[in-house]
Amino acid sequence: MKRKAFRAAYLTTYEKGLFPGLLEQAEALFKECTLCPRKCGVDRAGGEKGFCRAGGLPEISSYGPHFGEEKPLVGRYGSGTIFMTYCNLGCIFCQNYEISRLGEGYAVSFEQFSRIMVHLQEIGCHNLNFVTPSHFAAHILKALPPAIEQGLNVPLVYNTGGYDAVETLQLLDGVFDIYMPDFKYSRGDIAERYSQAPDYPEVARAALKEMHRQVGDLEMDEAGIALRGLLVRHLVLPEGLAGTREALHFLATEISRNTYVNIMDQYRPCGDIPPDSPLSRRLTRQEFQEAIRIAREEGLQRIDSELS
Repeated sequence: MKRKAFRAAYLTTYEKGLFPGLLEQAEALFKECTLCPRKCGVDRAGGEKGFCRAGGLPEISSYGPHFGEEKPLVGRYGSGTIFMTYCNLGCIFCQNYEISRLGEGYAVSFEQFSRIMVHLQEIGCHNLNFVTPSHFAAHILKALPPAIEQGLNVPLVYNTGGYDAVETLQLLDGVFDIYMPDFKYSRGDIAERYSQAPDYPEVARAALKEMHRQVGDLEMDEAGIALRGLLVRHLVLPEGLAGTREALHFLATEISRNTYVNIMDQYRPCGDIPPDSPLSRRLTRQEFQEAIRIAREEGLQRIDSELS
């Protein structure tokens, strides 16, 4: 089968000599850290740590081919996933709680970080998938040129919780090929209660618009492998706490009805859930079916659970 022609965006950016300027801007944001919307203002390069607790070097929990991602990312050989340590959100129900909240992982040099990227390509992964990259955007920009010089050419995936600063995303224009954000909440009080981010809804909406402006709707090759575009995840929560109707309405009316959406039903109590919380139980089948019905009503045309 003839594959659709693809060239990673970052290769053109590299050839134009733009990486040094992007890195200079990213390091300025990093030195008094405003990489994410929390704008902690700490000097991470000097060893200070803010909300996310990440430091000056890249920190990862694990890496390797991942077959549990969305079908367009996984293909036959898996998504080359790099789990970054820590997170700029404080979700009490995080299913990667040991990584995001407890900091399970280790620091690597920038040289090692570059080699990991190339290694994942060499073993056949269809893409490089950076999980929770928001607080490490500057580190990724610094490690990419050496990886490119070693032959890196697969799509880059920005797999984020959706709590991203537009200013940082603008530095990534022409670097990332695929954005895969969560759209977790539609209400600020819920976002504050469960993720310590009362401004999450407006931040995520602005980030989604910027991501879509850069890469458009998800494009795939003839084999169904993602090449470029936006893929949005929405985790349905018990008792409608995620604000599913409002989230999907926004995607359909202000992003695109052709947005590829993964409406997820895998919520389970974990992390630090109080026993009397409405999140102390699993999602019901009826709640998930209602979310799918809402997506259809809103006119969304590409729903992962129906396309897989």
